[in-house]
Amino acid sequence: MSMNGGRERLVVIGGDAAGMSAASQARRLRGPDELEIVAFERGHFTSYSACGIPYWVGGDVEERDHLIARSPEEHRARAIDLRMRTEVTEIDVAGKRVRARDVDSGAESWTPYDKLVIGTGARPIRPDMPGADAPGVHGVQTLDDGQALLDTLARTRGRRAVVVGAGYIGVEMAEAMINRGYEVTVVNRGSEPMSTLDPDMGRLVHEAMEGLGITMVDDTEVTKVLTGQDGRVRAVATEDAEYPADVVILGIGVRPETGLAEAAGLPVGAHGGLLTDLAMRVRGHEDIWAGGDCVEVLNLVSGQEQYIPLGTHANKHGQVIGTNVGGGYATFPGVVGTAVSKVCDLEIARTGLREKDALRVGLRFETVTIESTSRAGYYPGATPMTVKMLAERRTGRLLGVQIVGREGAGKRVDIAAVALTANMTVEQMTALDLGYAPPFSPVWDPVLVAARKATAKVRSGTF
Repeated sequence: MSMNGGRERLVVIGGDAAGMSAASQARRLRGPDELEIVAFERGHFTSYSACGIPYWVGGDVEERDHLIARSPEEHRARAIDLRMRTEVTEIDVAGKRVRARDVDSGAESWTPYDKLVIGTGARPIRPDMPGADAPGVHGVQTLDDGQALLDTLARTRGRRAVVVGAGYIGVEMAEAMINRGYEVTVVNRGSEPMSTLDPDMGRLVHEAMEGLGITMVDDTEVTKVLTGQDGRVRAVATEDAEYPADVVILGIGVRPETGLAEAAGLPVGAHGGLLTDLAMRVRGHEDIWAGGDCVEVLNLVSGQEQYIPLGTHANKHGQVIGTNVGGGYATFPGVVGTAVSKVCDLEIARTGLREKDALRVGLRFETVTIESTSRAGYYPGATPMTVKMLAERRTGRLLGVQIVGREGAGKRVDIAAVALTANMTVEQMTALDLGYAPPFSPVWDPVLVAARKATAKVRSGTF
């Protein structure tokens, strides 16, 4: 059994979605007399919604604590020995132990484990350029980051914000700053915002953001952050321009936080994330599991490993890991790449493969793009919606869907996510019995209109 008086010890590194879901699920299945659980978290918070941070910063969510699903005290009440402000600095795989350091005191100690869960998450990409660490430059990955940004906003008299990057975090933070009354400039090195969409769909997002008064600067890289005499940020510079800034928000994505695991010799993939099997065990290691933003996942459409850091996956990973650690059996089969976001009243959704993803894995495909409305055209409040669909040539298998529109557009992507998971063809989709009434959709739902058009294109064989 264990070094621990007959009890097994589970050690969890990381106190957010994957780590604490795993700890909680393992505790449901095995009581404290069978399984001791020790969890380490280097920050001030546990089990919180990082996805909610832009809405807290923007004022849609009033209280920080509304984003916390379970406090450290609640975890401890369930016999989880949760050690806050404690950072694991080394994993000794051969000795089955981890070294942890108290962030405040610097004191270090080793903790043995029988089973280990790695939930170290992701870290924001900070550009390697002068001034990137200046006061007033913020990433928004953790609640601590969100609090630091709000503290800066409370101290800052100016009302000019520059957001670097135009992915999910970038567009959501642009909205948050607009809601706070800031002048917002978004500097994006891509040709269009939202590189998770094809550029033709990203263009719709660009136009909508400009319509909200956001200054969009595409195809441009920030080369340095300029500071004033007080050392604080005053502008960002590109090769040929300067953009004044009282606060700079980095939204250029995240990388898996796997330095600790790599140093311990654990396997990582092409995207830098840990590689696991279907049970979320780290490959080649019987007693180590990993989940959340530090792992790579299988894309069921492309058949390749991908890095998709999302809270939905992290919570599912935690459930699977906790079930397996607790003596049950569960697997995580993979993802289809569904994501949804918004900037003010514009909803942005995608699932499956973009054109370049399909090309990269050698798939031949047809694309169709249709314009429709969110409701029956005659019903009050109907708004336009654009749906783009990719289908495999000859077979007609659905490969991907992207949707940009107003209210009611975003969650329609779930229809496509289910169809992708079920390996449906676009022709099979046209027969789906979806809910219809004029307040909810046209008689042909926009996703099904796209499926009909894709079916006709696949059948005709016109390329």
